[in-house]
Amino acid sequence: MQQDKHPDYHEVVFRDRSAGYAFLTRSTATSDRTIEWDDGETYPVVDVEISAESHPFYTGKARTVDSEGRVAAFERRYGGETGQGS
Repeated sequence: MQQDKHPDYHEVVFRDRSAGYAFLTRSTATSDRTIEWDDGETYPVVDVEISAESHPFYTGKARTVDSEGRVAAFERRYGGETGQGS
């Protein structure tokens, strides 16, 4: 393996502040901030806006789109009837 061609791959903590969740993994991501982990070691920490702990798809809190209501809103806004040819 050539030494100068590969990025630095090290342990990093990713922290999802919105869910209060953090996990330790290996990554090439870097950060100036550090955190002391459960094992007593200090690791770089990268704050993320969303993770599997807070993403609606993975948490089961995804909203379903009311397509019928959207069509009715479109008709109210732009008037006329849909489905007729010119």
